[in-house]
Amino acid sequence: MTALPTTLEEARARDARDPLRTSRDQFHIPADTIYLDGNSLGCMPKATAARLRQVVEQEWAEGLIRSWNDADWINLPQRVGARIAPLIGAEPDEVLMTDSTSINLYKLAAAAVRMQPGRRRIITEPGNFPTDRYILQGLADSLQEQPELVTLPAEQIADAIDEDTALVMLTHVHYKSGRLHDMAAITQQARACGALMLWDLSHSAGALPVDLNGCGADMAVGCGYKYLNGGPGAPAFAWVAKRHHERLNQPIWGWFGHASPFAMSDDYVPAEGLRQVLTGTTAVLGASALETGLVLFADIDMAVLRRKSQQLTQQFIEAVERRCPKAGFELASPRDPEMRGSQVSFHHPEGYAIMQALIDRGVIGDFRAPDIIRFGMAPLYVGFEDIHNAVEILGDIMDYRHWDDPRYRQRNAVT
Repeated sequence: MTALPTTLEEARARDARDPLRTSRDQFHIPADTIYLDGNSLGCMPKATAARLRQVVEQEWAEGLIRSWNDADWINLPQRVGARIAPLIGAEPDEVLMTDSTSINLYKLAAAAVRMQPGRRRIITEPGNFPTDRYILQGLADSLQEQPELVTLPAEQIADAIDEDTALVMLTHVHYKSGRLHDMAAITQQARACGALMLWDLSHSAGALPVDLNGCGADMAVGCGYKYLNGGPGAPAFAWVAKRHHERLNQPIWGWFGHASPFAMSDDYVPAEGLRQVLTGTTAVLGASALETGLVLFADIDMAVLRRKSQQLTQQFIEAVERRCPKAGFELASPRDPEMRGSQVSFHHPEGYAIMQALIDRGVIGDFRAPDIIRFGMAPLYVGFEDIHNAVEILGDIMDYRHWDDPRYRQRNAVT
């Protein structure tokens, strides 16, 4: 990795020659704000407000129900899925935008277990994003022949996959630490044992290159509101390798997944291909906002984006350790840039109060219990000057103990 900026002047110079520098102009970033929480909610693209006005004021207000045909609302799941496909190494007809990550995870995990009769184990890791574990727990509890949910530390998972394993389900980038799983190696081990591999790409899609087909994965899910900039509660996506489409049998049968939804027949007949993963009516406003966010990736080289991400995160780590050497921060993310996603996390016993003090000064990250402060670097709109200034503000907060204020200890409902 080339030398990273250590001064404000060097940071500005690096931003000036950044090949992604014009992308920042496509986002609305509030004045006096350094936004380092794109791994939780992405910034709003400037084009989104105009697009939503068009949907609301023209397609809905004037077009009314005709817009399912005239504005092609009916094909939003396929159209948006096709925009996501190149970001995750998939074919356009292998990805659908639909529902939430949690619902899609349930649908695909249940389908995977059904496809593996006689196999008894689902493997995941402790500390995985809570909803992922809850969904797997609920799935196991609901099945008549309950599979065994096996939870193992990340370093033990590959060796634990065996001929009794139906499904391995992991999050590609860990939501707390930013640790990056070796997708190709774990997938290869799962396939060697006949297990299916399901990845959660919520902290990967739009932040780093993913090659699902290249590594032979089976299924994946991910959300639209983090690095894909689809807005709060944006629809999620589901991916299933084409080789599994004919055998797929997901459990939440809905009319949008019917072979002929407007035949209004009493009995369910699944649509061909991945379209059977659809369930209910598409949330058109959210889908339209997500589609607008995805347009910004059309001309982005994901290798360039990944390189900038690694540089931003490395600059942040080095700057914090240089500026705050005795402040009590312990790096929670991998030190090797190849082993982490587009975020940096630190342990600190006063993490919550420190993050509230940062937010009060215009540096927005977030906190994850019990002691993690997280900073997500979305390369499309975060620059090297942002990193420099954020660390200077952090240093000032620590030098003068600004965090030690009762108002910063009041826990908000959302941390």
